[in-house]
Amino acid sequence: MTEEAGMNANQLTQQLLHRVNASWIAQAVYAAVELGLPERLAHGPRAVADLAGECHVPVYTLERLLRALITVDVFVQNPDGTFALTETGRRLCADHPESIRSWVIWWTSNLAYAWAELLYSIRTGKSARTLVHGVEGFEHLDQNPEQAAVFNQALLELTRLTAVSIAGHYDFSSFRCVMDVGGGYGELLRVILQNNPRTRGILFDRAHALGGALERFQQEGLAERCEFLEGNFFEEVPPGADAMVLKSIIHDWPDEKAALILANCRKAMPAAGKLLVIGRIMPARLESTDEHRDMVRSDLTMLVALGAGERSEDQYRVLLENAGFDVGRTVSVGMGHSMIEASPRP
Repeated sequence: MTEEAGMNANQLTQQLLHRVNASWIAQAVYAAVELGLPERLAHGPRAVADLAGECHVPVYTLERLLRALITVDVFVQNPDGTFALTETGRRLCADHPESIRSWVIWWTSNLAYAWAELLYSIRTGKSARTLVHGVEGFEHLDQNPEQAAVFNQALLELTRLTAVSIAGHYDFSSFRCVMDVGGGYGELLRVILQNNPRTRGILFDRAHALGGALERFQQEGLAERCEFLEGNFFEEVPPGADAMVLKSIIHDWPDEKAALILANCRKAMPAAGKLLVIGRIMPARLESTDEHRDMVRSDLTMLVALGAGERSEDQYRVLLENAGFDVGRTVSVGMGHSMIEASPRP
């Protein structure tokens, strides 16, 4: 049964209006994060006048923002007029174990403007971000440490939502060494190593990611079990691992560049190795569900940002086979993600 069942014409119109207008929520949450409101309220309720003074904004505008975010369960207002943070709102604090603070910043300050040019990308198949700013891929992060830190932390936050599930759905214990290719701050590799104490790791990425990764691994006592290798997977992938993980990497690139990454993985892989491609797999038929909305949002985000997109299982199979792999099983690993297991063809 679809969501439309049982709705009258007016309700259908209201539902569509609600969805079209929903972008205000992202901007309001972003404003709250940039003003530091979640952290300012993390230790208890505060009066709006006190918050406004600390944020250097007018009381009346800040109160409007706080009240707006009551409606999406970020804040609550107490009978005495003070505002407090909800459990949902606590996930906007940087130190929360399920924080999405950096993703909020990345989405609204680095992706939202590209979405404004979606029509251009639909007409051309090209990146709207490149149209607006002349930026291709992620190379601009090498010259902008501040943006790189937000980007890598944002991806860590998203990976954290799936890492434990991935490690629980797939047995990594048989591998001597697992390489996380393009793994950012290494959140998935960190969980894999924690769950498999005899396994070593290699984190392979650009320089802007490795410093933050090394710091995290040192804090967790995992640095001695992991190498941190800088490089560009379009040029080569280093040898040394009997399993290579590509999480949310291939969907960033159009076919010709995705094929190059896979071919470089194949060159570096031992005969008995495994390639594990993790991401969303586009179903043959889409439905009006939250999971499928996440799927198409990600698909169109890859289009406007990078001129790429999500793929079906058959499309992944073609890419992998052309790169010299035999495709094995596909494993659901939770949160709408799947893992395709592939072996190098003899």
